[in-house]
Amino acid sequence: MSWIPKFTRYLLRHSFIRFALVGTCGYLVDAGMLALDTGLWGMDFKSGRAVSIFVAMGFTWLGNRYLTFPERRAHTFSGAMQEWLKFIGANAVGAVINHGTSVLLVSYAAAPFNHKFIAQACGVLVGLVFNFTLSRKLMFKGPV
Repeated sequence: MSWIPKFTRYLLRHSFIRFALVGTCGYLVDAGMLALDTGLWGMDFKSGRAVSIFVAMGFTWLGNRYLTFPERRAHTFSGAMQEWLKFIGANAVGAVINHGTSVLLVSYAAAPFNHKFIAQACGVLVGLVFNFTLSRKLMFKGPV
């Protein structure tokens, strides 16, 4: 079993793997927020998805800043704010695709794809590669 730490270090050297890990954690934040806002708070699915996506975006921005692209992140407050605005702007397109996919599935798909958490997962997957590419090319270009 001594190969596991070596293999883990090998995988974590690749930014896409780190991006996917941050995204996986972001998915859990998204799902938890969706459960909270559509369950305890009684929000409808469309509104609950909008809130859960925004909260997950904040979480993933921080994760990507410090874990996925630490050598490329901004180091000043104004640089970080520019980075945040670019992240929100770029991920807004992915968020619209994510939101639209999940709402369409809940509204029109057959079981099990119309279940809110399966629809949410599908929406997240649709945006993964798109958001990685934009994050790498636009948000985390290098220190400011």
